[in-house]
Amino acid sequence: MLGVLPYLLDVEGARPYAAHERRRSALEARMPTSRPLNRSDVKTLALSALGGALEFYDFVVFVFFAAVIGKLFFPAEIPEWLRRLQTFGLFAAGYLARPLGGIVLAHFGDRLGRKRMFTLSIFLMSVPTLAMGLLPTWQMVGIWAPILLLLLRVAKGAAIGGEVPGAWVFVSEHVPERHVGFACGTLTGGLTFGILLGSLVAAGLNASFGPEELQAWAWRLPFLIGGGFGLLSVRLRRWLHETPVFAELQARKALARELPLRRVFRDHRKAVVLSMFFTWVISAGIVVVILMAPTLLQTLHGIAPATAMIAGSVAIVFLTAGCVGSGWLADRFGAGRTILVGCLLLSAACLAFFAGVRHRPDWLFPLYALAGLATGAVGAMPSVMVRVFPAPVRFSGLSFSYNLAYAIFGGLTPIAVSLLLELDPLAPGAYVALLGLGGAAVGLALASGGKKLTEGAQPTS
Repeated sequence: MLGVLPYLLDVEGARPYAAHERRRSALEARMPTSRPLNRSDVKTLALSALGGALEFYDFVVFVFFAAVIGKLFFPAEIPEWLRRLQTFGLFAAGYLARPLGGIVLAHFGDRLGRKRMFTLSIFLMSVPTLAMGLLPTWQMVGIWAPILLLLLRVAKGAAIGGEVPGAWVFVSEHVPERHVGFACGTLTGGLTFGILLGSLVAAGLNASFGPEELQAWAWRLPFLIGGGFGLLSVRLRRWLHETPVFAELQARKALARELPLRRVFRDHRKAVVLSMFFTWVISAGIVVVILMAPTLLQTLHGIAPATAMIAGSVAIVFLTAGCVGSGWLADRFGAGRTILVGCLLLSAACLAFFAGVRHRPDWLFPLYALAGLATGAVGAMPSVMVRVFPAPVRFSGLSFSYNLAYAIFGGLTPIAVSLLLELDPLAPGAYVALLGLGGAAVGLALASGGKKLTEGAQPTS
């Protein structure tokens, strides 16, 4: 990470965002920026957040029911460790498909329209989720059971690759320029809300049904619920409109004339690195603080599973609030300053959480809530990520950066933290804290970039 920072801090004069501001397209500069959020903006934000929530909902549900899925989709005679490895291999396959799916959807998003791909991505996410709840098991069709599950996971992963970057681009090009931070932060908060929703559904099913019922049929319910939820979102998204920025590009015949990703590689490599680094920070905060911490609390500190899960749910609520709040602060004080202060708080809060719980388990809830709130600093980062790419290649640039970084760092973070735990029980907190310091350094560079970061998104009338 430290080797990357000099490159980030020297993006066209240590001011990647400000440099891009100086190169803003004339059509974005002409569009009015001062109107307040209206009902249409709120509807756009709400419908956009639904798809992101579905992504993390599916993530949590699959993990919670991994043991049941392993027993149903693989032969009973294989060792337990092999069944578990194969089950999580199927899970990982979906994430490996994200970069390719994101590139394809983003390409057409830059060429054919944001709305078309935005609606298509959630449809392609919903159908595999629904189909998972209808799959035959190993006992019914043998080897075809895991093969079908693998195909559905890959299809869903490819669709997810276009959903989150597409949602950030979609809302940022719809709302007034001075509310882009709030819009992206709210959308990021919607992603984390999906974790809470998945946890609540899984906990409710485990409380309502016994092991035999779960293995017989009840395991299908969360996937059917998620698929139905997604298809409803598809129908609701029909009422959304194409972004004014893309419509203007189309009207002026200013769309990218060459392959959008080729232009990204040629002209915006430093913006890719910056966006990948921010994605690393985002994935580390969510994976370590929200997804791994409840299990670490049980194994390292002997905290009861029910207590750890409740504390984790409280942290998710504070994380969601933190994402929305940091987005609002980015609009008011600039994204650079918000990221600088927020990442410093993230580093301090994560170290305090993992060290404090070790010595004072009775402080679990306030320390975890504080860590969740501080992790919400990542909500200010997407507003920068959408702005460092010009409109004609924005979707492709952001999608490639986000999905490649998430596939690499999102997958390696649990492994790295697990290995570091052998050296120091405070390793999870130190890992996030180190990335937080890197984020603060980049925030400082952005804050000193000359122009306020709240200037120059893609305002609308």
